[in-house]
Amino acid sequence: MGRRAATSSVPLTGSQLTRSQWAFAFGLVTSLFFTWGFAYGLLDVLNAHFQVVFGIDKTRSTLLQLAYFGAYLVWSPCAGIIMRKYGYKVGIHLGLTLYSLGAVFFWPSARFEKYGGFVGCTFVIGCGLSTLEVAANSYIAVLGSPQYAAARLNFSQGFQGVASFAGPLIASRWFFQGANATSLHTVQWVYLAVAGLGVVLNILFYFCALPEIEEEYILQQIAPTGEAEAPESFWRQWRCLFGFVAQTAYVGAQVGVAALAVNYINEQGIGISESRASQLFSFCQMTFTFGRFVGVLVLNFVDPALLLTLYGVGCCVFSLSVSFAPGAAGVGCLFALFFFESICYPCIFTLGTKGLGVHTKQGSGLIVMGVGGGAWYPPAQASVADRVSTRRSYLVPFSGYAAMTLYALGLVLDQTRKGGFRVRNVEEVVLDTREHNGSAEAGAKTGGAVGSVDHEKDETKGSVEEVERTDAPALVHVAA
Repeated sequence: MGRRAATSSVPLTGSQLTRSQWAFAFGLVTSLFFTWGFAYGLLDVLNAHFQVVFGIDKTRSTLLQLAYFGAYLVWSPCAGIIMRKYGYKVGIHLGLTLYSLGAVFFWPSARFEKYGGFVGCTFVIGCGLSTLEVAANSYIAVLGSPQYAAARLNFSQGFQGVASFAGPLIASRWFFQGANATSLHTVQWVYLAVAGLGVVLNILFYFCALPEIEEEYILQQIAPTGEAEAPESFWRQWRCLFGFVAQTAYVGAQVGVAALAVNYINEQGIGISESRASQLFSFCQMTFTFGRFVGVLVLNFVDPALLLTLYGVGCCVFSLSVSFAPGAAGVGCLFALFFFESICYPCIFTLGTKGLGVHTKQGSGLIVMGVGGGAWYPPAQASVADRVSTRRSYLVPFSGYAAMTLYALGLVLDQTRKGGFRVRNVEEVVLDTREHNGSAEAGAKTGGAVGSVDHEKDETKGSVEEVERTDAPALVHVAA
């Protein structure tokens, strides 16, 4: 049955969009993931390039990561506040503007060969991308059924992976060969193109009507007066707060692994040049991207917390293997590590922000702030690489993967305590019992298919409704 999108000032929910509106909004926001994936892919290979051009060691080269991810730590809370007040679209415009400004100033930094200029520009780019992440991640998460939020975000972030391996491929062709290996000439042109891409996207978003989406649960907490009633303080949302810790640890580990990947491959003693190492690093990113799209399919059926636990164990095992395996075996373990990293970030984000209601945008800002972990893991790992060896430095990321795995395991145990152990992905909608009629009802919309519904009453926190789909679930269910 057709459903016309609301035209009032009340924000829309995912189920109020037509299929065409949903597809348009999903596609447009997904384009942002490609944007910052490309910037991130270039960032890691610039480490090795700047070591040659500026004659700096590995530790100093990671100032780029410190600036990029430090911006997430500093700016993400501000981005969340801005979007709570002005909405997603304003946040996207702000993010793209900062992104383009930072990229365009790479030109004078390269022209005058100032490493400090590159670090400063990278900080501005990081502020822009952190704003886009707060907007895009939370928008995709609430754009449809919470059951498939992790699958949707993995699908969108898969395009970030596509862009991230394009960066090392470009670097292997233009940064490390011939006269370019010791100059910054091509760097300034590449980032000028990056700035142009940001400007084009900003113009497109200006002329496009992007619906302001809110979670169903947020609107269920809005009284007839139009004021929201928060069931609990944000600082008691333990799933989100511990999600921030897990995201900080995981992103730090992921960034450390990628920052020294070119050095690691080059130093394995199997005759791989820097140019070839950059190409292999792009293949690692392809493996990561492949894992993302595999994760989209698996997450339609397997519980996200359980799958994150299994992938976390895989990350722990292969980070240790990379640290101790010699030669080609170590490079192979590095590829496996990239595969198991693939679903971790989007799963932590969706699990940490699930059911936050009116706190969704604030929680999204906090989880994205966890990306700031990438500011301090790479310097710590690079310090070990300079003092011991690049191979042994991969023991540092192990601590981050272990913390993430503990978070995921804790969620699995919590789910088991409340409703029994489960392998299959089910939909949980937490309803606040303090509604005006004294009761809460939730309907499961599946776009035509009808699932089986179980109601369970929790005496302290309201009711929990679990909807298990009997049909093969699609990426997202919307009413049209």
